[in-house]
Amino acid sequence: MRIGTPLAPGATRIMLLGAGELGKEVIIALQRLGVEVIAVDRYPDAPGHQVAHHARVIDMTDPAALRALVERERPQFVVPEIEAIATDALVEIEREGLAEVIPTARAARLTMNREGIRRLVAEELELPTSRYAFAESLNQLKQAIDGGIGYPCVVKPVMSSSGKGQSTVNAPEDAARAWDYAMSGGRVRQTRVIVEEMIRFDYEITQLTVRAVGESGSVETHFCEPIGHVQEKGDYVESWQPHPMSPLALERSRAIAKRVTDSLGGRGIFGVELFVKGDHVWFSEVSPRPHDTGMVTMVSQVQSEFELHARAVLGLPVSVAPRAPGASAVIYGGVEAKGVVYEGIDEALRVPQSEVRLFGKPEAHLRRRMGVALANGPDVGEARRRAKDAAAKVKPVAVA
Repeated sequence: MRIGTPLAPGATRIMLLGAGELGKEVIIALQRLGVEVIAVDRYPDAPGHQVAHHARVIDMTDPAALRALVERERPQFVVPEIEAIATDALVEIEREGLAEVIPTARAARLTMNREGIRRLVAEELELPTSRYAFAESLNQLKQAIDGGIGYPCVVKPVMSSSGKGQSTVNAPEDAARAWDYAMSGGRVRQTRVIVEEMIRFDYEITQLTVRAVGESGSVETHFCEPIGHVQEKGDYVESWQPHPMSPLALERSRAIAKRVTDSLGGRGIFGVELFVKGDHVWFSEVSPRPHDTGMVTMVSQVQSEFELHARAVLGLPVSVAPRAPGASAVIYGGVEAKGVVYEGIDEALRVPQSEVRLFGKPEAHLRRRMGVALANGPDVGEARRRAKDAAAKVKPVAVA
């Protein structure tokens, strides 16, 4: 792999579709390797815009706007970092050879839509998942629950991210509220949801899976140590690595992750979410990009998930070697304001072996993820305590 000089003839140009906190870290990793980066998002001054060579603002769900931008910028690689993208346009871009889509345009299209990926995993690959059904109306949702899904169950928009629009239905009277919430939380306008059986799992993990070019020149699969995490309403609030698992559960988790990622193909990192009960493992979801729970890898691995993704995209060698037990905890906005200031950072960094990453988002909301605290420890229990302690000390404050 040859890498050019940024802003010069022969530059290696990569376009990231989505410039949030995860995209920002990918951009930093790419720039350390000498890549020229075009960061694209739906609003100006997104976190990734602040560190990229070029910042662009478009509606990425508009296929004409997306194609026009790719034609104008002429990147060698297009790297989707969010779900809300006109994936049909990516298919055309890939087919016509305008750019290489990472990992593939098919993977981006399938994983943007929960229906596409669930049918692939459960019906084509025949891997274990919860029972599920799709509904296009409140009446269909009620019929699906009464017809076999049962209570409690989980309702999600077929297209959303970070838990938006996801809720638990414990009884018939909850169905209407769940339907309305799903309709308001989707990434794109739609009237379709997935309803899933509630699995009584012991814990859930993210199995970061890397498809990268090996020394032989062929794509090889690498597995990071499993990441444990806590979610609230489908949105991650803390994670840690490594998560303890039985050898059989770990073997089954990685077998499922490999089957899914082999089917999706391409290069890059995949966040495969799995439910585990004893030695039994069920597939939940997959993201063909760095995963929010994987932010812990910035302190727990020699190469973070962002560095792994950057290297895999470019066809460079990767290493999933662990560094030390680590944990992450989310720093929320806590206020509704623009241009907040942050207090308590000095106190947070006095927590042993702690680090803080502030994302630089231009607006704060009560439950918006504005940063993350990271920590190492002699074991994951102590790392978790330190990360949560550090995160609790950072306070976004509205500017008077």
